[in-house]
Amino acid sequence: MKIRYFSGALLAAVVATGPVLAEHHSKSKAYDYGDRGPELWGQLHGDYAICEKGDMQTPIDLAYANAKGNVALSVDYKTGPLTVSNKGLTVQADFAAGSSINSAGTQFNLIQIHFHTPSEHAISGKRYPLVGHFVHATEGGKLGVLGVMFEEGAANAELAKILAATPSSKSGPATVAGQMIDPNGMLPADRSIYRYMGSLTTPPCSEGVNWHVLSNPITASKAQIEQFEALMGDNSRPLRAVNNRLVVAPE
Repeated sequence: MKIRYFSGALLAAVVATGPVLAEHHSKSKAYDYGDRGPELWGQLHGDYAICEKGDMQTPIDLAYANAKGNVALSVDYKTGPLTVSNKGLTVQADFAAGSSINSAGTQFNLIQIHFHTPSEHAISGKRYPLVGHFVHATEGGKLGVLGVMFEEGAANAELAKILAATPSSKSGPATVAGQMIDPNGMLPADRSIYRYMGSLTTPPCSEGVNWHVLSNPITASKAQIEQFEALMGDNSRPLRAVNNRLVVAPE
C-alpha cells in the first residue's frame, strides 16, 4: 500500500484552519446533502477529486477492523495557555509547543483540537454525540490525529473552558488571559486505540493521515454537547469504505 504524506503547504493549512473547508461552503451548506454536501465535495474543485476517488478516506466504521493488536501509544500533554477560535464549521483550541504523542516510535507534536457533532467515526454503526480530534504533526510534516469520543454524562472541565471562551460567531484565534488548559483532562484513563491510515475529513480530503481513535469515551454534559451542536451544527462526514486497508482494533 502506497502512503502519501503531506506537503509543507498542506500542513500549514491544517495548522491555520483546522478542517480545510473551502470558503464558499457556508455553515448551512457544507454538510447537508444538497448541491455542496460531502458526497459532492470531489466535484467542487480539481484539488478535491480525492474526496470522491480516494481509497483511504476517513471516517470509517471501526467495527470493520481486520486485525487486533495493542499499538503502543504514549501521551505527553502539558498544560498551556488557552487559545480558542470559532471556525464557523468547528470550534478549535490551539496548543502551545511542547505536547506530543508517540505512536509506535514516531513522535507527533500536538497542534490543535477541533470538534464534530456527532462523532465522525462509528463503532458497529454507533456514533457518539461529540468527538474531539487532536491534530498532531511530526517534524517532517506527517499528520497524526487522535480521536476522542464523548458520551453524555458528567461535565468536562476542560471543555467548559473552551466553550466559555468561544464566540458565538466566526472568529480568529484569541488567547484568554490567565486561563490555562490541560489536554489530559479530555482523555479517558484507558488509552487503547484503533489504528489505521486515512485522510482529512474535509476538503481537500488528503490521504496519509495516521489515525488513532480511542476505543473508550469520556463524558461531557448534555448542556455541553448541546452548546457544541448550537455552535457547529451537524459537521460530520458520512462513513467511507474501508477498502483494502489494515485497521487494527485493541485486544
